Amino acid sequence: MQLYRKDGSMLPPIPWKYALPLFGLATSAFMFNTSEFMPIGLLSDIAASFEMTPAQTGIMITVYAWMVGLLSLPLMLAACRMDLRHLLLLTLGLFMAGQLGSAFAVNFPMLMAARIAVACAHSVFWSIAGPLATRLVTQVRQPFALSVIATGSSIAMIFGLPLGRVVGLALGWRMTFFSLAVIALLALLFLWRVFPPLSKQAPFSLHELPALFKTPLTAGIFILSLLFATAYFTTYSFIEPFLATVAGFSASSITWTLMVLGLCGFFGSMLFSRLYGTHRFLVLRAGVIGLFAGLLLFLPAAAFAPAMLACCMLLGTISTLSNVAMQAELIRSCSRTDAPVAMSIFSGIFNVGIGGGTFLSGHLTSAGALSDIGFFGAAIAGLAVVYTLCAYLPAAREAGRR
Repeated sequence: MQLYRKDGSMLPPIPWKYALPLFGLATSAFMFNTSEFMPIGLLSDIAASFEMTPAQTGIMITVYAWMVGLLSLPLMLAACRMDLRHLLLLTLGLFMAGQLGSAFAVNFPMLMAARIAVACAHSVFWSIAGPLATRLVTQVRQPFALSVIATGSSIAMIFGLPLGRVVGLALGWRMTFFSLAVIALLALLFLWRVFPPLSKQAPFSLHELPALFKTPLTAGIFILSLLFATAYFTTYSFIEPFLATVAGFSASSITWTLMVLGLCGFFGSMLFSRLYGTHRFLVLRAGVIGLFAGLLLFLPAAAFAPAMLACCMLLGTISTLSNVAMQAELIRSCSRTDAPVAMSIFSGIFNVGIGGGTFLSGHLTSAGALSDIGFFGAAIAGLAVVYTLCAYLPAAREAGRR
């Protein structure tokens, strides 16, 4: 993608020695997002192999998310003195080991243990991915660098999650995990070869931690991330059974719908790259309002297949657009030293929201209220709208005037 300065002049292309590491980070983002959400598309298959119900196996999504929420900050604090390049490679190695453990799990507790190992890798990766990407480029290119990472995540939703479902249905869900382990090995070798050494920076001090929660903009993003993730995943975590039983979609239609949803996530990353630098507040407003509208219409849209598809497309676009915008806001308000730790808190809180949303929708499903997951998500999204418009954006404008 060709980039331009605010005055309209063209920016020179990114040198290959930095473009290749960005590609490697995007590939890693693809793997981590595919791994995190892959069980959503394979819940029924995994449940059948262990003689459980989808609602029971859905706990693996909740536990994964909550482990990331609990471990992100402690693991990043423990590793903050480590060279970020070495930490990235170590994280990919742990991810690969966890995928192999998942592929060869002989019972559900063993699968859960392997998923917890992957959650540890996830905790560290999403703490350092954004800061690493922005350190590879100049400040004017930072939104583009973040959008590249988001593109990797979106491709996971376009191809990774649906293809994982296809492989799982055709060859068994274990082969899906094994395939991810192979991709992880290739990504590790690639990044070991191309990722440049980075300049050293002052280590983060534990005494600086309280300031991250006291700063209005960083604390505001933490609150917004919790509301956004809880709202979205109250609906998204059980989208497969919803589409099958409420909307009446066939198995192949569900796969294609998930693929289109992911494709719209790619569109959301493109919108972010083009709009955030010049229309920052518009992007933040559109994200929360779009989420509220999409979730509110989720059940009414189920009566008409094209409307259901359009609703999923809106949610796919908004989820990526808002997620990357929140990361950009956080990096914008932090120093280079603080950014990885702040991102670890963001990742942890976001995953607490994922776990909370999945937990809520799991209980709704068990109680026979699967059809209402959109309304419950919309209620939480309404809080995100109010908070963004009445608290966060005024604080951001005030900070900009200083």
